[in-house]
Amino acid sequence: MAQIKIYGLREHLGPIKSDLSEAIHDCMMEALSIPREKRFHRFFPLERENFQYPSDRSTRYTIIEISMFEGRSEEAKKSLIRKLFQSMNDKFSISPEDIEITIFETPRQNWGVRGVPGDELGLSYKVEV
Repeated sequence: MAQIKIYGLREHLGPIKSDLSEAIHDCMMEALSIPREKRFHRFFPLERENFQYPSDRSTRYTIIEISMFEGRSEEAKKSLIRKLFQSMNDKFSISPEDIEITIFETPRQNWGVRGVPGDELGLSYKVEV
């Protein structure tokens, strides 16, 4: 289980939202073996006055927050981060200096999904990768 929040300037995120979602999910599938149908993305396109960032970042500055069940290996998480940096640079010309990624891991019992605690949820895929 993973949910993703993407923050950026409205003028930047708006035109690439669909393609960016696809690119992020491709990275999730490759690095974490997330199934294709398990895409949970939320976009937060912000007006300039609501998105403050350091002066050494461009208007393409993008924040990606990933909340997921704990259990992935350190290497799988690092692989995901590397793939996201590479994909966003290759596909959208967003420099790695303009991307920040945070992974939040929580115990399965701290999630509620489809009417049950996450540790009672039957998944069709493996979390421990």
